[in-house]
Amino acid sequence: MKMNIVYKAMTGVLLLCAGTAAMAWAQGGDLSLLQSIDRGMWHLRAVGGGPSGASVNQICVGDPVKLTQIQHGTALCEHYVVRSSPTSVTVSYSCKGAGQGLTTIRKESGKLIHIQSQGIRNNSPFSFAVEGRHVGAC
Repeated sequence: MKMNIVYKAMTGVLLLCAGTAAMAWAQGGDLSLLQSIDRGMWHLRAVGGGPSGASVNQICVGDPVKLTQIQHGTALCEHYVVRSSPTSVTVSYSCKGAGQGLTTIRKESGKLIHIQSQGIRNNSPFSFAVEGRHVGAC
């Protein structure tokens, strides 16, 4: 009887651990969509006609992951994929001592993307939406 209770308890713990690991993996996603974006010079244009709110109007992209943290430039940040699909990826990131953000990148093609980002930089909030067009080499 005692052995049966211990067995059921251990089975429950193992199932809970397996379920938690599966959930963390599913939420984690991946950044493979970003790796399919063309490298080079990108022109960023505000969506909706107003100022973009982005810290740059052009960006040289060697590593497309940097598109997730435009407001934080070259800061070393930790990235966590919140959601990913074949056409978009949402990334939460944190830059120790510099702020954090949440960015969604939707890919129309290797040369056309849409970026929405919001977060905190230098203790101030930011939010912007831009269309990015690949314009050539850096």
